[in-house]
Amino acid sequence: MQPARPGDPKQVGPYRIVGRLGSGGMGTVHAGLDRTGLRVAVKIVHPAQAEDSEFRARFRREIQLSARVQGPCLIPLLAADPDADTPWLATAYTPGFTLDQHLAVYGPLSGGALHAFASGTAQALAGIHAAGIVHRDVKPQNVILTPAGPRMLDFGIAHAADGTSVTRTGVMTGTPGWISPEHYRTGTAGPEGDMFAWGALVAYAATGRLPFGTGAPDAVAYRVMSEEPDLHGLPDELHELVERAVAKEPSDRPVASDAVAECVALLSAQTTQVVSPGSNPTLISDLVAGQWHVPVPDDPAWPRPVRPLRGRVVTAAVAFAAVAVLGGLAAYAAVAGPGDTNLAREAPASSSRPSDDISRRSAPPTTATTDLATPMTPEPPVDPRTIRVPTDPLVGVPHPAYSRAGDEAQPHPDEWWTSTTADGTEEREAEQAIRHHMNSMLATKDMDFMEPTITFNLRAQTVIVTGGPVPQLPDDHQEVFRQAGQMAACTALAHRLKNKPTTWPYGRFSIHWKTSDAEAPAISYGEATGGCFGEIAGQWHGAEAGMATAEFPSSDKAEIRVADAAVKAITATWNANTTETNADPIGTGDGISLGFDPVENAAYVWTDDPRGRFTSRASQSNLVGAVEEAVCRELVEEFSNNRGWNYTRWAVAVYDPYTDGRRFIGSGTCTS
Repeated sequence: MQPARPGDPKQVGPYRIVGRLGSGGMGTVHAGLDRTGLRVAVKIVHPAQAEDSEFRARFRREIQLSARVQGPCLIPLLAADPDADTPWLATAYTPGFTLDQHLAVYGPLSGGALHAFASGTAQALAGIHAAGIVHRDVKPQNVILTPAGPRMLDFGIAHAADGTSVTRTGVMTGTPGWISPEHYRTGTAGPEGDMFAWGALVAYAATGRLPFGTGAPDAVAYRVMSEEPDLHGLPDELHELVERAVAKEPSDRPVASDAVAECVALLSAQTTQVVSPGSNPTLISDLVAGQWHVPVPDDPAWPRPVRPLRGRVVTAAVAFAAVAVLGGLAAYAAVAGPGDTNLAREAPASSSRPSDDISRRSAPPTTATTDLATPMTPEPPVDPRTIRVPTDPLVGVPHPAYSRAGDEAQPHPDEWWTSTTADGTEEREAEQAIRHHMNSMLATKDMDFMEPTITFNLRAQTVIVTGGPVPQLPDDHQEVFRQAGQMAACTALAHRLKNKPTTWPYGRFSIHWKTSDAEAPAISYGEATGGCFGEIAGQWHGAEAGMATAEFPSSDKAEIRVADAAVKAITATWNANTTETNADPIGTGDGISLGFDPVENAAYVWTDDPRGRFTSRASQSNLVGAVEEAVCRELVEEFSNNRGWNYTRWAVAVYDPYTDGRRFIGSGTCTS
């Protein structure tokens, strides 16, 4: 780890930054610590790329695709925020030399370690390819020799900046010596190209030489396309496999899964020579570990930062997902195991809600975030492995029925025109689930008069939710409908993609608003493979759309009662706890309001601040504290007594005189 430099962030998401691990073409990799001291590698993209909307879209898509990758010899991603001002992602930190660093100091691999290297890297590529991803940059700098075995890094994300193997100007990207013949000829970068580079990688690990030599890039390119590789010194048992892998024709190369099988057979033969009968390991990770004996660099503990005194100490434990990717000098690759540590409150046996209804959740410990001064910086989560990132329900599915994952094309009008009503049990159940979710949400805003129309377009693999036309309906009704439709459709589709990934073909949804009987423009669209939660790195932050919904008056008696009690409790808590303002306590004229967003189960507190009460950092800090204490008390009490109560989140916003609008200053989740 290198020291942090002036201008480096002090904190990214839930991680405190304590130094640097390296930098590359896409960004800088920082050393980070969670609250318990667990070390992570945090990659922050360069500002120039962060300003490119196309880059952000590709970055987000690569994160979603990488969620499908799982298996040994890959490193889990812990959190990511592609929509931050400066996008970032974080992976587990694993010490070790890169392959080229190891060869420079210790020389080539041999014996069991070489077979373990070949097996592990082939298995990593097999996992990547099974998820429909191409690495595109297999090379020694992207393989770390960790104490537990080789780990392949930097797939997908490294090329998010240009999206393909060839830039828009036609300039070839990649590293000479690791580019396949077809890549040179046509710019094609498929799984076969990865296997070509894998063959060269194994040869390099065994001999310390690049099989097509070094020198000027055009000279190397000529040898790759026209000459035979130099495989002298490669062990006989690997020679034939590697020779096939570096064949000129892509069709002559083995696929990654076949290479794994052959390498594991060789590795198993090595293992049986050194273990007692009956104790042979069978998992690839065990086989690799059994033969893996390579030096590792000194890895001293990272210094923990000095923490300032805090006015309010809060903790978090959110939901769980492990995915994958990171790049540059430090690391990123992938393994996924999405889940949710929140425990669903079971509905009674007589409940008529569909099996995939949005579950009641017992909330995690109270957590708050804020953009105020350092004392209000949130505590990182107790365990970053429990951070929820957008998770893909198709993770680990080799051949899902839904094939449009990552397709960001906007809905075409013909998709609405040609969609049809539910056909068959599966579609009818999905329709009922979406309708049930939406009706429950719309009813709280006295909008149960609006019955959504649910249709299906199999060719577009899209479920379409349509509302309107309603004469003289205000725009805020449309916003409530949009939010309800988006959350209901996304949740229902994600449930089915997860449970029936090889047969359920619908993964996209679009929300439409009829302007006439003949037209219904799309007002929202998305796909269920990108996650259905408004969270960033495990922390829900609130949103303008949710605020707009909360401002719409509720017709639910329980919501009206709790809102009234909560506003009074906020006022009382402020006046009791904020000694510096006791001479001028909050009153009804301070304009504090509270409303509910049933889409994300959140209570929003806001003030238009007519007296300028909440313009200072200290007053905003105190307001967040009062809201956290008072609102959570009211929400938890209702949650305990009312089985139909779903609200466990809160967010608070104040008037911002600089923008003449509102700014969120804190948010969190309540628990008993």
